[in-house]
Amino acid sequence: MTRIFVFMTFFLSSIAYAQDAIYTGFFSSKALNGYDTVAYFTDNHPVEGNAKFVTEYKNADWYFVSQQHLDMFLTEPEKYAPQYGGYCAWAISAQNDFASSDPTQWAIVDGKLYLNYDRDVKEKWDRDPALHIKQADTNWPALINK
Repeated sequence: MTRIFVFMTFFLSSIAYAQDAIYTGFFSSKALNGYDTVAYFTDNHPVEGNAKFVTEYKNADWYFVSQQHLDMFLTEPEKYAPQYGGYCAWAISAQNDFASSDPTQWAIVDGKLYLNYDRDVKEKWDRDPALHIKQADTNWPALINK
């Protein structure tokens, strides 16, 4: 009986800690809460996508404002997808852990999109983005492969 309990505890805990490659929230399949990831690069601000222009990538649904943005994403998804699967970049760096992100708290650094949890966390991240990117790049592979 004890072995079954230990096995079930281990099995359930591994499920509880497994994270999706793309952050979508608990009750959604939308990457970036439905914001168009290409718009950050072309319009320089977050724009909500349209249900007419959707694709699936890494088990998440990605919404776009136009067919042009959808086509741009399909051509180079890694170019437009947020770093660290859209999880909070500061949490990946400073906490070595996952946290949700707010699509309105964003930055593009060296052509890559980073999202943060909220305005306060974004201010922490903005104090030294280069350091946080370096730390997060180090932490991310082990975190996502847990």
